[in-house]
Amino acid sequence: MVMEVTLETARAQLAQYPGIEELDLLACDLNGILRGKRIPADSLDKVFGEGMKFPRSVLCLDIWGHDVLANGLVWECGDGDGVCKPCGPGLMPMTWSERPRLQMLTMMHNVDGTPFAADSRQVLASVVERFRPLGLTPVVATELEFYLMAGDAAGGGRPRPPAAPKSGYDLDAPRVYSMEELDEFDQVLSAIREVCRAQDLPSDTIIVENGPGQFEVNLLHVANPLLAADHAVLLRRAVRAVARRHGMHATFMAKPYGDWAGSGFHLHASLLDAAGRNVFDDGTPNGSPLLRQAVAGMIALMPESMLIFAPHLNSYRRFQPGAHAPTTASWGYENRTTSLRIPDSSNKARRFEHRPAGADANPYLVVAAILAGVLHGIENHLEAPPAVRGDAYGDDAQSTLPLPLTWDRAIQAFQSAETLPRYLGASFMRAFGTCKAQELVELGRRVTDIEYATYLGSI
Repeated sequence: MVMEVTLETARAQLAQYPGIEELDLLACDLNGILRGKRIPADSLDKVFGEGMKFPRSVLCLDIWGHDVLANGLVWECGDGDGVCKPCGPGLMPMTWSERPRLQMLTMMHNVDGTPFAADSRQVLASVVERFRPLGLTPVVATELEFYLMAGDAAGGGRPRPPAAPKSGYDLDAPRVYSMEELDEFDQVLSAIREVCRAQDLPSDTIIVENGPGQFEVNLLHVANPLLAADHAVLLRRAVRAVARRHGMHATFMAKPYGDWAGSGFHLHASLLDAAGRNVFDDGTPNGSPLLRQAVAGMIALMPESMLIFAPHLNSYRRFQPGAHAPTTASWGYENRTTSLRIPDSSNKARRFEHRPAGADANPYLVVAAILAGVLHGIENHLEAPPAVRGDAYGDDAQSTLPLPLTWDRAIQAFQSAETLPRYLGASFMRAFGTCKAQELVELGRRVTDIEYATYLGSI
């Protein structure tokens, strides 16, 4: 089901780029931040033979890069190394780099060769493997929203829209689906498309979203969830790098502006049987019983999984009624107020759209948690509640399950989860839960600017 790069393939890829002297080896940590090493290109064979070593704890750092002592990966075990081996699509060009380089994803193993169970890509790989005995293959497509900002926005700690590159007008009003704004940002958006083409990232539609300087890139579906998550991770790196080259800052922060739209990470998925048939298709618009079982499982696991979909303090600013971010575990047909939407489509394309995750979430973990819900529903033959008709935000909405809509409650729900660990594993649950708990404590110590502005001169 999962095809990973081989040494022979990587050698052939390297041969396509004569003169390349350096390779970036990338590993994704729990927060979705890419870490790794830059090595000479002539070390390619060594990487496939020996791997890339660094401490396992590096993939479980908090958002500031601090060790998480409670995860058991630092002092308790001597902060031992893991071994990252090449994975995914292999070598691909970093077309934004001033010096020509190639990059390659890696996945961490323990020194004895077993999977490192707190590596986010390994977590997804273990979930995907559980579909094999069922004779099913998940097909996944992702949609990522992001903001382009003025180039100094990150350094100053204050988000600020860029001026329109061609005409210079202020981005001060919603221009959703505006073709004029696409034209204004044509250079940077075309450069993103060129990177996608060079890296075989299956980019499809690019649209203007609701916020000032907000855009969305859709990636086409692939019958390989690991590859779909790889694509999302690599797209985020490409967008940020291309934006820098054009004097802008790109962010996948969930809610950079309090009064403007948040950035989501929507996922579409279906299941194929051994003959390549979509098992969610029963020839009707309602979809098959397996679709409803999958929906039931995702709804059941959604409260426990909320910390994965919304991993940061800022993530929870997205969840407001009427803000196109779902506030309950619910589902419906062609209903964007629910967490799970069954889009209007041809029968053979019957699928679900999962809507809670923010663009700030780790793509591997998002896909893993969603597919865990699908497995839970199918393996246990769960019954979906009635589909929501109308406004799922309303007080009278039926068949909805409350979600933890604050960070502390989501951490509590995750750490007390009973079902999710059966799919994602105890090692990951400990590493991720302690990471988020440490971040919560640290942010709780920090006095905010709004507190100074409100209280310092008044009391």
